[in-house]
Amino acid sequence: MPRYDFRCRDCADTFEVTRPMSDSALPAPCPAGHTDTVRVLSTLALTGAAGAAGPRPAPSGGGGCCGGGCCS
Repeated sequence: MPRYDFRCRDCADTFEVTRPMSDSALPAPCPAGHTDTVRVLSTLALTGAAGAAGPRPAPSGGGGCCGGGCCS
């Protein structure tokens, strides 16, 4: 089930709510009981084998439509 981040406008606390996507637009009270909250965009962190390999180097070969310069 997806997690959604909310921020309380009263106490400025940021908290997470796990709920079905069909309920994503529903309001969520903060843990302190305030009801003036807003959903905020959250960032996605990828981990694992693909993330551990680091960034891939840019392809070399001079550019062109196929990267090898054969279209000149």
